[in-house]
Amino acid sequence: MTMIGDKLQRVHARIAAACAEAGRRAGDVTLLAVSKTFGPEAVREAHAAGQLAFGENYIQEAVEKIALLQELDLQWHCIGPIQSNKTRLVAENFGWAHSVDRLKIAQRLDEQRPEHLGPLNVCIQVNIDGGGAKSGVTPQEALALALAVSRMPRLRLRGIMTIPEPQDDFGAQRAVHAKARDLFEEMQSAGLDVDTLSMGMTADLEAAIHAGSTMVRIGTAIFGGR
Repeated sequence: MTMIGDKLQRVHARIAAACAEAGRRAGDVTLLAVSKTFGPEAVREAHAAGQLAFGENYIQEAVEKIALLQELDLQWHCIGPIQSNKTRLVAENFGWAHSVDRLKIAQRLDEQRPEHLGPLNVCIQVNIDGGGAKSGVTPQEALALALAVSRMPRLRLRGIMTIPEPQDDFGAQRAVHAKARDLFEEMQSAGLDVDTLSMGMTADLEAAIHAGSTMVRIGTAIFGGR
């Protein structure tokens, strides 16, 4: 087994242990391997070890990587900021966009999504803890944006994505993730068909899973430091 394959096994073990402690099934949580800044060969190694879903922050870099790996059956997730001049690249190359935080961006993605690809899966990025350096709508704004996205024919609203400020304490990590879960449940109560709560990274995946995450975004624990 390759080094990346071994690290993937360890991450899956962490996910399974966290799910068991939270009384959840390990299959309820999807692992998204964050491959930003790592080359195509690292993705190939992860794919050979069974990983199919990959997250990228830098759109231009990702598009070049996607082209080099097009023979593989991979699922590509855009998890970085989306500027207006990059929406076409996202619409034409990715299966998911986690970082939609403006109505204008959603509208452009909807207009530019090629019909033959089917709807683009979308998560609303929410600045759940009010971190000043973070992108995302406020929790108060999230429902209105989610409702608007749900009406766009070439987008499929899946849920929300959060990147809270780092916390060292498990209880503090879980508390902020619980706020995202509450917002997610509020969307469901409003009649929105959402199923994805994208939260949790290498340092806090256990707390995120305890709070209800359905997709954890893991980079360092799989590919190493950047």
